[in-house]
Amino acid sequence: MSRWDFVGRTDELNRLLSAVGRPQGRGLLFSGSAGVGKSRLLREGVAALPTDRYAVWSASASATTAALPFGGMVQVLPADQPQGLSPAGILRWAVDVLQEQAAGRPIVLAVDDAHLLDPPSAALVHLLARAENTTVVGTLRNGEQLPLPIRALWTDDLVELVELGPLGATETTGLLAAILGGPVDAGSAERLFRLSAGNPLLLRELVLAAAGGGELTRTYGIWKWTGRLELAPSLTDLIDTRIGQLTDGVRSVVELVAFGEPLGLHLLERAVDPADVETAEERGLISLVHDDRRLNVRLAHPLYGEVMRRQCPVSRTRRLQATLAELLQQVGTRRRDDLLRVAVWRLASGTAQDPALLLDAAAQAFGRYDVPLATRLARAALDADGGFDAAELLATILMFGDRPDEAIRVLDSVAGEIRCDSRRSRWLTVRGMVSYWGLSRESTVEEIAARADELADPAHRTRVRAFEAIMRLHRLDTDTAVRLAQAVLDRPAAPVAARELARCTLAHLQAAQGRFRRSATAIARVQAEVTRWRGDMPYLQLAMELARGTRLALAGDLAGIDAIVADEFADLAGAGDFRLGTGYLAILQAYAARLRGQSDSALKTSLGACAVLATSRVYAGLAHAERAQAAAQRGDAAHAAEAMAEADRTHAPGMAVLYPWLEQARGAVLAAGGDLAGAAKHLAALADRLRADGLAGHEVLALLDLVRLDQATTPVGPTCTDGSRRTVAQRLTELSEQVDGVLPPLLARYARAAADGTAAELLAVADGLAALELTVYAAEATALALHRLTRDRSVASGAARERLAVLLGGADEISTPALRLLRPALTDREWQVARLAADGVTSRAIGEQLFLSSRTVENHLQRVYSKLGVAGRGELRAALRSMPGHDGEDPV
Repeated sequence: MSRWDFVGRTDELNRLLSAVGRPQGRGLLFSGSAGVGKSRLLREGVAALPTDRYAVWSASASATTAALPFGGMVQVLPADQPQGLSPAGILRWAVDVLQEQAAGRPIVLAVDDAHLLDPPSAALVHLLARAENTTVVGTLRNGEQLPLPIRALWTDDLVELVELGPLGATETTGLLAAILGGPVDAGSAERLFRLSAGNPLLLRELVLAAAGGGELTRTYGIWKWTGRLELAPSLTDLIDTRIGQLTDGVRSVVELVAFGEPLGLHLLERAVDPADVETAEERGLISLVHDDRRLNVRLAHPLYGEVMRRQCPVSRTRRLQATLAELLQQVGTRRRDDLLRVAVWRLASGTAQDPALLLDAAAQAFGRYDVPLATRLARAALDADGGFDAAELLATILMFGDRPDEAIRVLDSVAGEIRCDSRRSRWLTVRGMVSYWGLSRESTVEEIAARADELADPAHRTRVRAFEAIMRLHRLDTDTAVRLAQAVLDRPAAPVAARELARCTLAHLQAAQGRFRRSATAIARVQAEVTRWRGDMPYLQLAMELARGTRLALAGDLAGIDAIVADEFADLAGAGDFRLGTGYLAILQAYAARLRGQSDSALKTSLGACAVLATSRVYAGLAHAERAQAAAQRGDAAHAAEAMAEADRTHAPGMAVLYPWLEQARGAVLAAGGDLAGAAKHLAALADRLRADGLAGHEVLALLDLVRLDQATTPVGPTCTDGSRRTVAQRLTELSEQVDGVLPPLLARYARAAADGTAAELLAVADGLAALELTVYAAEATALALHRLTRDRSVASGAARERLAVLLGGADEISTPALRLLRPALTDREWQVARLAADGVTSRAIGEQLFLSSRTVENHLQRVYSKLGVAGRGELRAALRSMPGHDGEDPV
């Protein structure tokens, strides 16, 4: 790992530098807890000060120097001090020496850990702070006894005292990425942030321990933490110091909270002396937080619990957890999570004897998408003779934990216990799910269809038929899928979960067909029944999200994507390691970022999706296809080609319903590699295939990609009776009357304008696309308009160029074929002259800098003006800003 970079704290750093630059010389002290980053902030601020302008002295107090006169200023004062002076005389001498060394420059005195200054040093700091030409900056630790001269610094208004809080989640993620040399998986970053509570020192110790123990791995460039916490001795010692010595009573309080948090205060006080609870709170070991009407107790820092649990003997650990379970059962498991907590404590303490309790808890954990915990509880239920029900649940959870082979073995182990249609239907569906999606066996569809006929009860048969329907959809047997799903919905006796799974199948197909309103209505009905199906089939959420995500993506509803990425399921899936859920939502998030022009975020998020889905083939191909799109949009042809190859390698044949996304990505990769003819041919063939498959929603986007390649007049579709074929623009116009939403008519208008419309019409389309936050499409439409205006030497080109500059100014790096139209063939020298002239540098100064005569500079400028189609320097800056690559790389 590299040296820890300085990340975040921009506002605080600017505040420190501003304090130094104030005419009145009022200083600044940062206070905060140990490890929060005060010292590093001070060092960065001091390092940014020019020593030719300021006389900068840095002092660092410590416990060692606190007992020595002027020990805290040993790095600042001369080694030889005059003898025979009174204490006041020595202070005057010290001030005079520092003023003399400053040689007229303003003095900046930086004091780290000023609370540890010895009395003479503290007095000297106070005297210097009173001088007109001196600014004192420094750090203090919260909760420490302060020397009176230091406290007087802010009471006398000589310095400003600022509390430095912990890093936020975003800053912590940035710090992790900086130190590890690459982005970090969102779930890993969140867990490390929570454990460190935003404290950089604790975060450092956690990362070093994880790296040293091999618990940090890198997949597709994304760092992921296994979650196993190895506490290095240095970290344990640090936490031990914070916790300090504990009486037996206070230790019991802290240990119970460590194993039970959040723990109701009323429950804790049934087990310990309330006076010990008060002591623990006063010492900052625990904190009380309100949760609805309950007052809960938590540890003051997450790592306290890790250390206390590690140091607690096994026998006492088991006794404490059994005590917690008994206490909660005595008062009654009234809250939703109480049953789950009791089961976990019983299991950990070795007192779990009721398989029904473990099974119910496992189902509850899976309903919250906590895959590791659900696996643990379901396995324990099976080991406790939970029988068929435990095996069915465990196999289902193992499927979503990317362990399909083990899931099949578990199911086969209870095949002999199937004695009724209810069990047979459940066994068939779970085994079919594992075989089809987990092991990618396409023959599963026919097998499950044949076995369904063995069921005499029509209600139980509908469960199997609902699964058969969604499997057939996924392999694009759409007519049969619709027939089966509709048959399930038509049977009143069908279980709720089966009905809603069938409804999701139809909703997904309706979205792909462009019937967005019907799809949205169906999904709303599925959501309305969530409390009735989640306990039976929590993984139905994935089918719902796939249908909903497909609709939103095809409709260009980026705000809708934002909403589902931020809802409760996303949080639960991320916290519970439900990878299929988090992976798919990350793909959607990357898609929305890409269309907004946020290519950095799109690439990082899609890489994260690839890493999360590395062990699963359900959505892995889709994740790599989105990564290929993001790389292609940035003009990175090599990365795009590599990602496309991975998409082909990891794409599961049983997920054929996703082929439109992969084939669209393939067109983008061909275009990024410079094969525009090949890309156009591929996309035209894709549009024909989508038309044949009846997937009009996808066809619209494939045709849009042809428009973006300036192929609006390309023939597509079958030959008409008169021997002609429809153009892309004509076909989009037809689809605008069939596909729901505001986007298809706007895209049809775009295609007509690109084919034979005016620049003004293209700019109007760009405004409509920008209003939908489709920044990339808006920029490309504007670029096409500008290309035409420049070609025609229109006076309106300047305004169009400004509009394009605004669109690209809010985006990251974008390099698409449409935008590359604007890249003129300037020579390297012409680019140099153009950039300097755009920055306001005079021709004479440009000549001196580039060793050219003024006449040569002017000749270069005239050629630049001609190639860019601008009238002079007034339009030159906007022209450069409106080109991809204007941010530092020559766009040639």
